[in-house]
Amino acid sequence: MARAVEAEAADRVLASERSLVLALGGFSIELSGASLVTHERIPVPSFNYAVVGGISRERQSVFFERTLDHYFQRALRPTIRVRTPVPPFLDAGLRRFGFVPFEHPIVLLEARRPALRTRSTTAFRVVRIGPLELDRIVPFWAGAFEHEELRRALATIAHHPNPSERLTPLAALRDGGVAAAALVYSDGATAGIHAVATEVDFRGAGAATALVRHALGREIPPTLDTIGMTARHPRISLRLQALGFRAVGELIEYELPAGTELHLPSPGPPVPPRWRPPRVPPSS
Repeated sequence: MARAVEAEAADRVLASERSLVLALGGFSIELSGASLVTHERIPVPSFNYAVVGGISRERQSVFFERTLDHYFQRALRPTIRVRTPVPPFLDAGLRRFGFVPFEHPIVLLEARRPALRTRSTTAFRVVRIGPLELDRIVPFWAGAFEHEELRRALATIAHHPNPSERLTPLAALRDGGVAAAALVYSDGATAGIHAVATEVDFRGAGAATALVRHALGREIPPTLDTIGMTARHPRISLRLQALGFRAVGELIEYELPAGTELHLPSPGPPVPPRWRPPRVPPSS
């Protein structure tokens, strides 16, 4: 029973992350045993990834063919996220295609709404960022190539949200400058704190903690009781658990190192279509 509850919580965290990508203009394709999340206009790994659930050894070839073909045709370099424990045959298959696992797993975490809203006592002031101020925080997540597309996508949600949709960009300020930024997003069914990022000069000073504490206490929609996050380092996971989060699952993420060239096997010479439309018998 406990495992089933944790599995449901892990699914909520993954659904929240996926729903943000969809809201920003991406899309998702469901395969048997996997989900492919894609954003062609923002070609960064955090918006282009596959989540693998359960795939049998006998069906892995179909998964690899469809997944790699999907991304490579779009000139995208995805990451592949596999639920733990990773089957040895799947690990071996990913490595054959040049994928290597990150050093630390992605930890899926979920927290309940705090009973009390406590004010932050840090030196950082957390504020909401309006649509006209998005350029202050977009550089935390996008380079020059993706900047305008991400800013436009965030502005679209802010000005024209779907029913039940809510996006709150946050910034932790010190001395008038932005020290850290995050996005709190809900689609009405799930809620998550996403893309927490801190300026190098302020890392370890509590800026990200101030953002998460504020989001937990003040930004969860009243219709929802939980909020999800992901952590990519044990140190960050421990800090989040100290704020009330609990680990509900893990993913091993595989990436393509810079410079890796991928080539799918040749499909062979062209052949005529194997399907023919049904012939209507002549009327007698």
